[in-house]
Amino acid sequence: MQQLKDLVQEAETLGSGSPVVEAARMLQICNACRYCEGFCVVFPAMTRRIEFNPADMNYMANLCHNCGACLHACQYAPPHEFAVNIPLVMAQVRKDTYINYAWPKSFGALYKSNGITVALASSLSLIFFLLLTLWVNGHLISAPLNGNFYAIFPHNTLALMFGVVFTYALLALGIGLRSFWSQISGGALSGAAAAEATHDALTLKYLGGGHGDGCNNEDDAFSLWRKRFHHFTFYGFLFCFAATSVATLYHYLLDLHAPYPLASLPVILGTLGGIGLIIGPAGLLYLNLRRNAGHGDATQRPMDRAFIILLFCISASGLALLVYRDTASMATLLAIHLGFVMSFFLTMPYGKFAHGFYRLAALLKNSIEKRQKNHLQLGSD
Repeated sequence: MQQLKDLVQEAETLGSGSPVVEAARMLQICNACRYCEGFCVVFPAMTRRIEFNPADMNYMANLCHNCGACLHACQYAPPHEFAVNIPLVMAQVRKDTYINYAWPKSFGALYKSNGITVALASSLSLIFFLLLTLWVNGHLISAPLNGNFYAIFPHNTLALMFGVVFTYALLALGIGLRSFWSQISGGALSGAAAAEATHDALTLKYLGGGHGDGCNNEDDAFSLWRKRFHHFTFYGFLFCFAATSVATLYHYLLDLHAPYPLASLPVILGTLGGIGLIIGPAGLLYLNLRRNAGHGDATQRPMDRAFIILLFCISASGLALLVYRDTASMATLLAIHLGFVMSFFLTMPYGKFAHGFYRLAALLKNSIEKRQKNHLQLGSD
């Protein structure tokens, strides 16, 4: 006990208020306690260090999956005087990571305001613009076009417009991720390390909680539903991306143009993805609204919910467009769907979507680090 008090006093001399300083203070306590050592990937990474610099904290914050198990198990959690809350402080450091590594740098402030209002306002503005375009061109109310979207908006126009925005989003994410990796990386990359990190990311291994039973609820009970809804969301998004990729190959390589039959591969993949993006975001929003207040940073919940709602709206409008594509309402539904998709691409580098890329980089760093001969480090040096 005296050792822990000494650590707290030592950390307090460094100053307070900064999430990085607070995270370092808490992990020094955790390193002395070691009760949660076997819980998740964060604690083994912690035990490989005896000091914690900002690079270490950015790395471990993005390793944290915010399952909440350590908070519910911690004997030093609030209202104890040590006030150890790892999920909260890690979430705060993660947000600072996104802000500090955003590109362009000035756009990092968007993480502070990327909430439901911003996401929906941008979506509705784009939808209004597209509907106005349809009205001016006489397509807002028209006879059924047999699902031919390109009779409303030409293919090349859509490809150019969305291609430019998507390329910018990937560029912005890539530059930020490169800066993040250059700070946290160390050691030799190997195929085994990359394979392990990919496996851990695709299976959401560390959303299993401290004992593999899932995340903790308000009443301390364990549940795997957060992990399951994440899987629906993640693989639903991948199916939708695969549908778009296959349709692109059909168009340019096979000279097969949309609309595609219901039994075609792009439509099947898109439908499966759409269903996943209905179930997953709906479940995650429900859990987010009911989550323990001590889990994570409350100031980030608008950003989290904006991302979830935007994915849900994309999927719902896309499935509605598929169902009514042979009716007179197709043009209006197309404008609504494209508005949500464009808003998603525009906000992608500065919203919750970025967390997946930073988490994968942290998992890769962890896989490399575990394979180093000297596991005991002084910071990241």
